[in-house]
Amino acid sequence: MDGDKRDRAVVLLSGGLDSMTVMAVARAEGRDLFALTLNYGQRHALELDAAARIARHLGAKQHLVLQTGLEAIGGSALTTDTPVPKGGVGPGIPVTYVPARNTVFLSYALGWAEVLGAAEIYVGVNAVDYSGYPDCRGEYLSAFQHMANLATRASVQGEIKFSIVAPLLKLTKAEIIRKGIGLGLDYSLSWSCYDPTPEGRPCGACDSCRLRAKGFGEAGLPDPLLK
Repeated sequence: MDGDKRDRAVVLLSGGLDSMTVMAVARAEGRDLFALTLNYGQRHALELDAAARIARHLGAKQHLVLQTGLEAIGGSALTTDTPVPKGGVGPGIPVTYVPARNTVFLSYALGWAEVLGAAEIYVGVNAVDYSGYPDCRGEYLSAFQHMANLATRASVQGEIKFSIVAPLLKLTKAEIIRKGIGLGLDYSLSWSCYDPTPEGRPCGACDSCRLRAKGFGEAGLPDPLLK
């Protein structure tokens, strides 16, 4: 692997709109991109396919896909046969929450970052237009960053100070989309739907589809996936 280690960043890449945008932000900031995608037993492989397209399109130095086996734990509509809500979500944390998912994902990213000598881990979490997941909040990311710098050999030996970089955290979905368009992104490469149709089209009714539609609508732009 070439390049200065100080320019390396691990980017958590789900294949969704947010992770695509954060990867483009990392590239614009001059980082060498090491994309990490987790196959956690989600309901479909379309987002994994999208992640592979995005990694190629944005020029990742390496795209690592790891199996996590979270489907064996269950507890989420995204890893079990529990129906995905289609009428909007009410108060509280929805059934599409995957127990400890971001903690697991960031832990894998941290391990790889330590091996790569990469100080930054970019993640596309958002705490404005989102489904209320507790592991998408700024205080959670700060706590994980603190833990990362206590728990790794590279940090305790003073070689690396890890940073969890979440540039989309306080943006609306429309602001995220505008940022991505400004960076030249083609969002037809991304995938957001939790429960696609048998024909492989977005359902248009799950919470992720609703948030995506809200974002494109407020941005005054058509969603290229719906053409």
